[in-house]
Amino acid sequence: MKIVVIGGTGLIGSKLVKQLRQGGHEAVAASPDSGVNTLTGQGLAEVLEGAAVVVDVSNSPSFDEATAMNFFTTATRNLLRYEAAAGVAHHVALSVVGTDRLSEPRPSDGEHSIRGYFRAKLAQEQLIQQSSIPYSIVHATQFFEFVKSIADAATAGTTVRVAPVLIQPMAAEDVAKAVGRVAVGTPVNGTVEVGGPEQFRLDEFVRKGLSVRNDPRTVVPDPRAGYYGVEVDERTLVPGIDAAVAEIRFDNWLQQQPATAPAR
Repeated sequence: MKIVVIGGTGLIGSKLVKQLRQGGHEAVAASPDSGVNTLTGQGLAEVLEGAAVVVDVSNSPSFDEATAMNFFTTATRNLLRYEAAAGVAHHVALSVVGTDRLSEPRPSDGEHSIRGYFRAKLAQEQLIQQSSIPYSIVHATQFFEFVKSIADAATAGTTVRVAPVLIQPMAAEDVAKAVGRVAVGTPVNGTVEVGGPEQFRLDEFVRKGLSVRNDPRTVVPDPRAGYYGVEVDERTLVPGIDAAVAEIRFDNWLQQQPATAPAR
C-alpha cells in the first residue's frame, strides 16, 4: 500500500517512514526537500498519484498564531483538495492531546502564550472533519524529546518554573508507531488518543530530564507558571481513560540520551 507521509523527514515522519517500510508498505517521505510543498501545492499531484493513505505529521515553523494558522489551514486545504482528486481513501493527521482545552484563552495566560498555536491546530482538525475524505486524527501527548524545550520556555536566570500538573509524555518512536497503526487501519472518522506509560508532575518530568543532561538549572513547581505560558488545569495535558498506552518508559529513554548538557 502506498502511504505518503507529509513531513516525512522530520522527527516523527522519519521514524514513521522507516516503520512503514519495514512493514512492507510503500512509504514516501514528502517534504519541501523532496519537491513537495503543501503551502503552494507544488508536487502534490505527482506524489499523491496511486496513494491510498496520506499521513500529515508536518508542523508550523513557529508557535506564532498568525504563522501557525496560515500554515495549518493552507496546507490542510491543499492536501485535502489534491487527495480528493487523487482518490486517497484515508487522511491521517497528528495532533495534540487537549487541543480543544489548550485553545481556550484565559486571563492568566502569559505574554508569550502558545494558545494561538493550539487554535491553529483546532482549525486544522475542523477542516479535516468537514472534508469528504475518510479520516483519523491522532492526539498524542508531549514527547520526551521536548523536555528541554519546555524547560527553556519556562526559564528565568537559572530557575525553571512550571505548573505541577499531570503530564503523560511519550517517546517519539512510540508516537510514530501509534500513527502507523492508525494509518494502516480503517479510518475512524474521529480522534484516537495515545499517551505514555506513566504520569508525572510536570515539574518532576522536567527535573528528571534536565538532571540526566547535567543541566544545573533549578526546577520549581509554581501553579501560576503554566505550560509554555498557557494556564493549565490538573488534567489538561493528559489523555482520557480510553487512550492507547505507549511502551517506552521515561527512565529507559533517558538512559539512551547524552549525559552532557549542550549549550543553551
